[in-house]
Amino acid sequence: MRIRDLAAAFLLAVTLLAGSPLPAQQAPAQVAAPARTPDVPYEPTPPEIVKTMLDLAKVGPNDLVYDLGSGDGRIVIMAAKEYGARGVGVDIDPQRIAESNANARRAGVTDRVRFIEGDLFATDFYPATVVTLFLWPSVNMQLRPLLRALKPGTRIVSYVHDLGDWRPEQVVKVKGQHGERNVYLWIVPASGAAAGERVQ
Repeated sequence: MRIRDLAAAFLLAVTLLAGSPLPAQQAPAQVAAPARTPDVPYEPTPPEIVKTMLDLAKVGPNDLVYDLGSGDGRIVIMAAKEYGARGVGVDIDPQRIAESNANARRAGVTDRVRFIEGDLFATDFYPATVVTLFLWPSVNMQLRPLLRALKPGTRIVSYVHDLGDWRPEQVVKVKGQHGERNVYLWIVPASGAAAGERVQ
C-alpha cells in the first residue's frame, strides 16, 4: 500500500511540473537607436594608429583629449591609460557609448574618461587641449568653424582626412589595412591669425 501511495505521489508531482510554465527568460537589455543617422559609419581606428595620433599631439598628463565620433572609446581610453591624460568621447550612437563605458571599466580609467551621447556639432569641446578626428572630409569641413574657435595652442589630429586648405603642422604616413594613409596635426593659431597659420 505504501509503495502504491509513493508511486501516486510521484506521478502527481510529474503531472504538476509538466503543466507548469517554465520561468520566462529575461530579454537582453535593448540599446536605444541613435537620435539621428550617425555622420560617419563606425570604423575602429587600429591601436597602433591611435598611438601615432596621440604621439603626434604629444599628449601628456596635463591634457584633456576630446575624440569626436569616439566609437568604442579606444582613443580617450588609451590617452588616459598610457599617457595619463583625461579624455571625453562624443558619439551619437548609444550602442557605442555603452561599449565605451564597458571598455573604460575594463581598462580601469573610469576616473579619467567620460563619454557623451550626443551630436558632435552640438557639443561644447572648447575645454579640449587635444581634439582627435576620424571622420569624413565633409564632416571635417563642417567642423572647421568650431575647431577654429578653440583656444590657441590646442592640437587637432585627424586620421586619413585633412581640413581643406588649412596647412598642417605635420603629416605622418601610416600603413593600415587599406594601405598607406595620413595622420595630420594642426595647432590652433593665436586669435586673429589667418586660418591654417602655424603657431610659432
